[in-house]
Amino acid sequence: MRWYQPLVYVWASPTTLLGLLAVPLALMQGGSARVVAGVLEVHGGIITTILRRGLPWVGSVAAMTLGHVVWGCDERSLELTRPHERVHVAQCERWGPLFIPAYLLLSLLAWCRGMNPYLDNPFEREAYGFSDRET
Repeated sequence: MRWYQPLVYVWASPTTLLGLLAVPLALMQGGSARVVAGVLEVHGGIITTILRRGLPWVGSVAAMTLGHVVWGCDERSLELTRPHERVHVAQCERWGPLFIPAYLLLSLLAWCRGMNPYLDNPFEREAYGFSDRET
């Protein structure tokens, strides 16, 4: 653990708190949660419903990161998306409370330019391992 890790958790805490909001309800609905390498991974119940229903510009997703919380549809989804979602955790650690506004702004800018608001978002391009030169 890095000496400044507690500060990183505090910096990312506003986004993490959003991720924690659905956790009690998901657990009461039979969901599951566990900590993997300092990140709370949660699946089931309301979380699965939200992810399968989808996000406005993406549609249905297998997993989603909110700070140091990763929501997944199920255990397998969390396992398969772990490398991608850990990039988003690192992004949340860098951007802190600015992560969600920056993510949404970059999605909006991509959409306004006629691009895909999800796949052309620089945060997603980094998480998928695309460089800015790849299309």
